[in-house]
Amino acid sequence: MNRKDPTSPAAPLGRPVEYPETVDPSVLFPIARAEARHPLGIDAGALPFTGADLWNAWEFSWLDERGKPCIAVVELRISCDSPTLVESKSLKLYLGGFAMTRFDEPQAVRDRIAVDVSACTGALVEVSLREPPEFERLRVRDLAGESLDDQQIEITEYAQPAPVHLGTRAGARPVEEALVTHLFRSRCPVTGQPDWASVQVRYRGIPIDRAGLLRYLVSYREHAAFHEACVERMFVDVQQRCRPLGLLVHARFLRRGGIDINPWRATPDFAATLANVRTLRQ
Repeated sequence: MNRKDPTSPAAPLGRPVEYPETVDPSVLFPIARAEARHPLGIDAGALPFTGADLWNAWEFSWLDERGKPCIAVVELRISCDSPTLVESKSLKLYLGGFAMTRFDEPQAVRDRIAVDVSACTGALVEVSLREPPEFERLRVRDLAGESLDDQQIEITEYAQPAPVHLGTRAGARPVEEALVTHLFRSRCPVTGQPDWASVQVRYRGIPIDRAGLLRYLVSYREHAAFHEACVERMFVDVQQRCRPLGLLVHARFLRRGGIDINPWRATPDFAATLANVRTLRQ
């Protein structure tokens, strides 16, 4: 696998590129997960979590055998144990190549995407096509949990993740709860553009200090990292600082280029397959 540098001149992110006129898997740009995991002490051979990256591509079309356009929402599930992730702009370019390509049936479209993206990530990628008859079932629903956002607290750190704010309420009895913020923002490590998200932290254990958790999540505001790396850092920091018995961190990022990316990481006991439900801002 050619694990490329997303900041290199060859990377599609952050520079003008032309859309391919046909399906071309060579435009897919892999990024090694190890580059972001190594500084966190995450060993690829013994991941401290399970999880997946849920991708939704809303701007997708192809031609049927007679040349009539077809549309669908593409859903990708990429396991967190894949050696690489795919850079989002390169995926948009790749999917754009389907717009003028004919296929006999939707299954052939799905199979082609699965083969090509799996080859890019180094692991089997699950692909679903949600066609127009299914659109009415694409329900909008917010992340479950109690909001952190109404707290009247002072926040002053925005440059980089500050796990020092994380802690638990000493002497409190264990709980199982979900906490949610809609205030999360980070930055693309290549272009510097803002990435907005809602974040859910679900756990079982001694109650996490809510003011500290919100300060911690807001401290990502100027931090430059890909979506997946942000979620993995959150998981590791909460696990190390708060010592929950079970933990799930799930982020729903807003679209850029017609694609939203929604990583989740969890301990095995919190690892039930998550429904890919579109949130209010998505």
